[in-house]
Amino acid sequence: MAKPRILVHVCCAPDALYVFGVLKDEYEVTGFFSNSNIQPRPEYDLRLEEARKVALASGVRLIEDDYDPDGWIALTRKLKDEPEKGRRCDVCYAARLARTAERAARGGFDAFATVMSLSPWKKAAVMNRIGRMFGARHGVAFLEADFKKKDGFKKSVDLSRAHGLYRQDYCGCVYSREAARKKAPA
Repeated sequence: MAKPRILVHVCCAPDALYVFGVLKDEYEVTGFFSNSNIQPRPEYDLRLEEARKVALASGVRLIEDDYDPDGWIALTRKLKDEPEKGRRCDVCYAARLARTAERAARGGFDAFATVMSLSPWKKAAVMNRIGRMFGARHGVAFLEADFKKKDGFKKSVDLSRAHGLYRQDYCGCVYSREAARKKAPA
């Protein structure tokens, strides 16, 4: 009997490595790198290359979405002063989950998910609500999860170190990058 097909939004390689491993027992997993929030371009390229490595090592196909940082900035500009985990992040989750739901529906996937809930800096309950909404809108099931539970984040960190993966020091957007710079010791 064939496993159900799931399209998994990938924000970064360390999170994908752990989540792919969790999901592969029950699903035929395909990754989806959709991250117009990640800036500057060299950072985006580095994270994409690391995601490609993880997909190859995990035996998972990786679909790469178009990169549109100007569109992302236009979407979030009014929320630029929001703190991390604020409304800007909700809009960012929604933008990426909408793209994933659309792609999952178009590709005939049984379900879609995101690795973002692995991060302790992300709100799993909000992502799950948004995912359900876009799943209903596009007629594809959303796998609700909070992958950070049961030491998921710690396991992800250990796995990424063991595989020598790049671990970023900010979420990805220009606003979180600036906030990280302000917090860094001089």
